[in-house]
Amino acid sequence: MHRRTGMSLFNALGGSLEQMALKALPGIVQQVLPGGLNVLLDQLRRSGYQSQVDSWLGRGPNEPITADDLRKALDNEQVRQMAEKLGIPMDQLFPTLAKALPDAVDRSSPDGVLQGQSS
Repeated sequence: MHRRTGMSLFNALGGSLEQMALKALPGIVQQVLPGGLNVLLDQLRRSGYQSQVDSWLGRGPNEPITADDLRKALDNEQVRQMAEKLGIPMDQLFPTLAKALPDAVDRSSPDGVLQGQSS
C-alpha cells in the first residue's frame, strides 16, 4: 500500500504553522498596523464582520471567519507584510489567519477588551 508521507508532513506543518501564527499574530499585526489588533478588528467591523469580532471579544463561542472574508476586509499591502513577517506565502496567510485570528483575539481579550494595546 502506497502511503502519502507528503500529506501527513503537510498536515503536521499546517498544525504547527497555526500554533506559530497564533502566538506571533498580535505582535505581527502590531508591527504592520499602528494600533495593532484594534485597527484590524475595526477594519473587519467596517467590512461587515461586527458579529464575528464581537464573538471573539466576548466570552461565548468564537464565530468563524473565512479566508475569503479576510481577503475582502484587508488590504494587500497589510497582507503582504504580515505574510512576510510570518515567513509564509500570501495565499497561505488567509487560511492561517482565518483559523488563528479568532483564538488570538479571544486570548488577548479576557475581559472583552484587547489587552496590551497602546491607544
